[in-house]
Amino acid sequence: MPEKIMVVDDEPDLESLIRQRFRKQIRNGEYEFVFAGNGLTALSALLEHPDTNVILSDINMPEMDGLTLLARLNELKNPALKTVIVSAYGDMENIRTAMNRGAFDFVTKPVDFNDLETTIRKSIEQSRILLQAQQDHDRLVSIQRDLNVARDIQLAILPQAFPAFPNRKEFDLFASMTAAKEVGGDFYDFFLIDNDRLGVVIGDVSGKGVPAAIFMAVSRTLMRATALKGIPPTECMNYVNHLLCRESLSSMFVTLFYGILTFSTGEMIYSNGGHNPPYLVSSDGTVQPVALTHDMALGLFEDNQYQCKTLKMGGGDTLVLYTDGVTEAMNRREECYSEDRLEEVLIRSASQAPLDLTRSVLDSVRAFVDGHEASDDITMLTLQFYGGGK
Repeated sequence: MPEKIMVVDDEPDLESLIRQRFRKQIRNGEYEFVFAGNGLTALSALLEHPDTNVILSDINMPEMDGLTLLARLNELKNPALKTVIVSAYGDMENIRTAMNRGAFDFVTKPVDFNDLETTIRKSIEQSRILLQAQQDHDRLVSIQRDLNVARDIQLAILPQAFPAFPNRKEFDLFASMTAAKEVGGDFYDFFLIDNDRLGVVIGDVSGKGVPAAIFMAVSRTLMRATALKGIPPTECMNYVNHLLCRESLSSMFVTLFYGILTFSTGEMIYSNGGHNPPYLVSSDGTVQPVALTHDMALGLFEDNQYQCKTLKMGGGDTLVLYTDGVTEAMNRREECYSEDRLEEVLIRSASQAPLDLTRSVLDSVRAFVDGHEASDDITMLTLQFYGGGK
């Protein structure tokens, strides 16, 4: 597309001079000129030619002069539209006024067409830069809007209502996910498999941003759909790993802990695919990490076979699941929050209900980082077992 230049001047011979001087550029499709006799006709012409890049305007014209036109152009708030004032050298006071009001440049009469051509090229170049910046800004605003919607969608697919099962007397739980960016790669989930079994899941997808968020949604959906069949954690993990390896792009993977708690016995059978070991907070205040099953993350090797172990929970015991965004949260001195600090908080908060215990940990992490920008998502799921007979 040719660069569009509007010439605003009441001199009748100027149009023919411009067309003659720039005939090569016009013929080659570089420039397209639009002509107007004064400021009023220029404003009307702008409605027909909104893609105008540069306006060359005289100052002294009938009906609407160049300075008034410049004021009206400023009201359009289009920084990519560049105005060049054309006036006699002796009219420096008006030229200075025009420059103070936002004119990009000026040329003096009688017009030196070599100087005019240089000024037009410079004005077009600046117009292109600002137009590109404006387009980039609009794209960024659109991307930010999309990310905000994606964040809302991502949060909507995670259980948010607490207490989650107000009619159940065997347990209580609370969960929280705070994304480091607009969208995150962490997730948690919980669901009743049947009247005697509860499934709990926590996962952490590799990478950040939109790809991690999409992979998170896929992983969480596959995990829930498979787990609700009631099959053991090993079979569930094997099946989901198989699907993720088939569909995974760019070598993405997810660390994942999945456990099934049976209310009648207090036993939890679980499998841990490369995830941080949860902590078991006993009713007597003892805190210890849950034994690993020494399995790797899901989505890496299709033929991997996952193992399971059994954990015994007594009345009043609490299981604390978390992602590494908790223990690896950094302060301004680039020190990690660490497992030791987490264990200290769990010991102090051992008697608290799941919601309060989770908030105690998150408040401790927040105080530790002291406003330092988060580098990873922070996610927790806290499950307290009251006992099958309660």
